[in-house]
Amino acid sequence: MNWNDIRIFLALARTGAVRAAGHRLGISHSTVLRRLEALEADLGVRLFDRTPEGYVLTAAGRDVLSEAKTVADHMGAIERQLVGRDDRLEGDIKVTMPDGLALHLLMEPLTRFMEDHPAINIEIDLTYDALDLSRREADVALRFLRAGKLPPPHLVGRKAAEVHSCIYACSGYQDRAGRDGMRWIGWQDDEPYPPWVQESAFPDIPVRGRLNNLMLQRAAAEAGLGLAYLPCFVGDPSPLLCRMVPDSTHSFDLWVLCHPDLREARRHRLFRGHIHKSLRPHIDLLEGRLPYGSKPEADGVQGPGPVSAVRA
Repeated sequence: MNWNDIRIFLALARTGAVRAAGHRLGISHSTVLRRLEALEADLGVRLFDRTPEGYVLTAAGRDVLSEAKTVADHMGAIERQLVGRDDRLEGDIKVTMPDGLALHLLMEPLTRFMEDHPAINIEIDLTYDALDLSRREADVALRFLRAGKLPPPHLVGRKAAEVHSCIYACSGYQDRAGRDGMRWIGWQDDEPYPPWVQESAFPDIPVRGRLNNLMLQRAAAEAGLGLAYLPCFVGDPSPLLCRMVPDSTHSFDLWVLCHPDLREARRHRLFRGHIHKSLRPHIDLLEGRLPYGSKPEADGVQGPGPVSAVRA
């Protein structure tokens, strides 16, 4: 049994899907299948049942899981300690962040960082999942945490910004749909009236569409599918969206985090500082304060559209 096979086993146990495990590890799904088959042949047991719902651990797989996690913890600690002592401005930095943050605010700064430091390679995983920094699924994590919530105690970092959100719809949506025809765009597991809807200015409007991706939600709202509760840095720059209420809500805090073992690694420290510096010009946009018609100097993003008139 080799370390790479253990990593594949753990990723598949966590995700329950071959493609998702491959994506997490940066390898093809065919490699995941091939290495899993080799591992099961080597051990002489079946580790997973293949079901319509995905890959489910067998009894033997559950027995292996706890030992595999122990091995992964030890290997992760060795890797972190070695990388943490590396003073070179070269090598890989694995970064995880939400898609909207990368697409709206950070692609230009990421490009500039790689141009300034050609020996450093940035690997970006766009996800809302909390990847395991202890096992080096990522080196740096940009995470949205609920407003006022602190990061896990085993991670270190700084809050980069407060993130405000607001209710958005395309211009004229309420006039076309009428109060009885309005609907919320929800997330995949939302009930018809989830708590965040009940606490909003439109508590009696049901969730009808469910899209588990922030950028798809914005596109759906722009197309007139319904109301969307979006971060202001996603909703305000859209020329097709209007705020349905004037005031935004402090919904999340944006943190830049790493494992303590990597805190002093030179290239990682440089990268985290670059991210903080790159976000400063966008603070007003992140916190929902960008005046109508203004444009952030960093990238020329259009400011928020007009506030729609809301009728009870």
